[in-house]
Amino acid sequence: MKRELIPYTQQALEYAKLLRKNMTYSEVKLWMELRNGNMMGYDFDRQKPMLNYIVDFYCKDLRLAIEVDGITHEDEKVLRKDPVRQDEIEMHGVAFLRFNALDVVHDFKNVIRTIENWIFEFEDRNGVIERVKRKRNSLEHPQKRKRDNPPQPLPGGDNPAVNSMPQLCSLSSLNQQRTNKVNKLGNGSQ
Repeated sequence: MKRELIPYTQQALEYAKLLRKNMTYSEVKLWMELRNGNMMGYDFDRQKPMLNYIVDFYCKDLRLAIEVDGITHEDEKVLRKDPVRQDEIEMHGVAFLRFNALDVVHDFKNVIRTIENWIFEFEDRNGVIERVKRKRNSLEHPQKRKRDNPPQPLPGGDNPAVNSMPQLCSLSSLNQQRTNKVNKLGNGSQ
């Protein structure tokens, strides 16, 4: 299935960048589960501009938008605009799943289960995309990296805390400095 790009305005893009920096707790919690192909191998974007709007999360392969409705969605103005906004985006073939922000926080397992069930139904109708099959396979069977020349051990062992500190001088040079000081003191007092 070919990914179809949905146009967006420059204004929506700029606002999406701002929203990415100011996500709500419920959006962050859901994002941690959706990002990097964690959701059954599918890649989601956050705060995705579409037309003159922004959806919280979007998967191009599934053509699925996920919205987390917080307290701002209880405003009368927003309540009137949300269906219009959703209808305009759905005309581009995008499906929507909407969750209350409190459900994301307090009933997270069921939110995830709802998304997974939607994906299973999508795959029953459309099959699994090859890219997703590869991602799932790599997650289920991680290949061990084989190197012709494995990296050499760090001096001083494998402790990264020790190895990340700069080595100002060796122990033997410290002993030599101490011996020199003692000798100078001994020679100077005679």
